[in-house]
Amino acid sequence: MKANTQQLNDLTIQVRRDILRMVHAVNSGHPGGSLGCAEFMVALYQELMDRKEGFDMDGINEDIFFLSNGHISPVFYSVLARSGYFPVSELATFRHINSRLQGHPTTHEGLEGVRIASGSLGQGLSVAVGAAQTKKLNNDNHIVYSLHGDGELQEGQNWEAIMYAAAYKVDNIIATVDLNGKQIDGPTDEVLNMGSLRAKFEAFGWDVLDIEKGNDMEAVVAGMTEAKAKTGKGKPVCVLLHTEMGNGVDFMMHTHAWHGKAPNDEQLEKALAQNPETLGDY
Repeated sequence: MKANTQQLNDLTIQVRRDILRMVHAVNSGHPGGSLGCAEFMVALYQELMDRKEGFDMDGINEDIFFLSNGHISPVFYSVLARSGYFPVSELATFRHINSRLQGHPTTHEGLEGVRIASGSLGQGLSVAVGAAQTKKLNNDNHIVYSLHGDGELQEGQNWEAIMYAAAYKVDNIIATVDLNGKQIDGPTDEVLNMGSLRAKFEAFGWDVLDIEKGNDMEAVVAGMTEAKAKTGKGKPVCVLLHTEMGNGVDFMMHTHAWHGKAPNDEQLEKALAQNPETLGDY
């Protein structure tokens, strides 16, 4: 049964609490981008993807997802756990020695829901395109989703994959770019201005749509539903998701400072007060 918007928003708030508590507990992690992508990740796993019960690495006859910007693992782990892939209580082991929930997702620990290691930026789109092409070769009519940082697109390997996907009409992929305009060293336009990503993707032969309100659940669901409708028509699909880094915590928004910094005790208390418990803390 699909969740309604209020249920999705309640889960998003709880995911934000998970993110904040996880990075605070070990004084390490990346809360900014994780908070900014909370609505998208919740919508993806709770509303948009056609998922099977349980988990296997092959992902045959179901939609699959690849997180390319793996440093936002807190939001990925929280959504996976609260979508039933592994116990929510395991979130308390984030970044601990011998935990399955490392700072960047890896596969050798066998964490359900994780199909690739994604610490080195710029590689996820190549994997996603390969998986999407495999589904087409196997007559598996399901979609491959991927998520990328806007700063991550400064890595050249992305553009090889973008060129390849269009050339071979890999039209069962939806690559979403978290367009928050910030990266670890500052605004993306100041670190390395990439100009119009829409124009670039379109020039490479992709179908592109924008979700201007990337932190509004209804807008995200509507936009991604539109993106799904564009698949299967000869072009790969790119979604430019306009988000705010640190969304939901006022002092973490409108700055790149919280890209990879954990809140202290006082800051955690303030942040959690803005995101009251909805579904129960781990």
